[in-house]
Amino acid sequence: MVTTTAGLGEHPPGGEEPAPFLSATGIVKSFGPVHVLRGVDFAIRPGTVTALVGDNGAGKTTLIKGLAGIQPFDAGRVQFEGREVHIDSPRAAAELGIEVVYQDLALCDNLDIVQNMFLGRELHRGVTLDEAAMEHRAGETLRGLSVRTVSSLRQQVAQLSGGQRQTVAIARAVLWNRKVVILDEPTAALGVAQTEQVLALVRELRSAGLGVVIISHNLQDVFAVADLIYVLYLGTMTACLPAAQTTPGEVVEYITGGRTAAQDA
Repeated sequence: MVTTTAGLGEHPPGGEEPAPFLSATGIVKSFGPVHVLRGVDFAIRPGTVTALVGDNGAGKTTLIKGLAGIQPFDAGRVQFEGREVHIDSPRAAAELGIEVVYQDLALCDNLDIVQNMFLGRELHRGVTLDEAAMEHRAGETLRGLSVRTVSSLRQQVAQLSGGQRQTVAIARAVLWNRKVVILDEPTAALGVAQTEQVLALVRELRSAGLGVVIISHNLQDVFAVADLIYVLYLGTMTACLPAAQTTPGEVVEYITGGRTAAQDA
């Protein structure tokens, strides 16, 4: 097992790794007297699935909301493709190429797949909607992700299974040439077959060269797709672990505070 103890935003040694799409260094965030993030380092690389794990209250959501521009950080440095950036709004994150798929998916049940994928970003031909162009691009995106479980692009989302709904939300995230896709508990409340469907889609995103972050409490799913596992404990990034060189038991020790990177140094 390899554990980074300094500069957790850096990939552990062991060969040439691609430069990060996004790197965050020394991130600090407090809400009044409560220190939620304490000097956190984090990195997202192209063609890599990065898992972010930790117990409830560890700071995972706060870190992701900061990277999504919802709750700007108090201190720290964020770089995107090598240049320093200030992500102060969701629009700023989207313009960089960062998309977050939240656990509630934010889909409209009364709209079909195409309408959901272009919701708020519809294509127009003159004063009318360009339905043909939107349907073509939606279908192209789903085919590019090897999605074969959707029978019609004009199905209402209300008629889809949990796995199909997650697929639509992820496809919407990558439709606009995103570089980083962050998935918040993407397999929560899904059955075995639907979970495998979503994990297969995560692998497709990695193969397409995207930087993928998966936030999950399910370590079985994490180890099924992750290349790298970051562990947050009470606002501190305690470990950065290559998934192939660690075990679920070791990750649990970091999550519960029974083990720290300093002890492994």
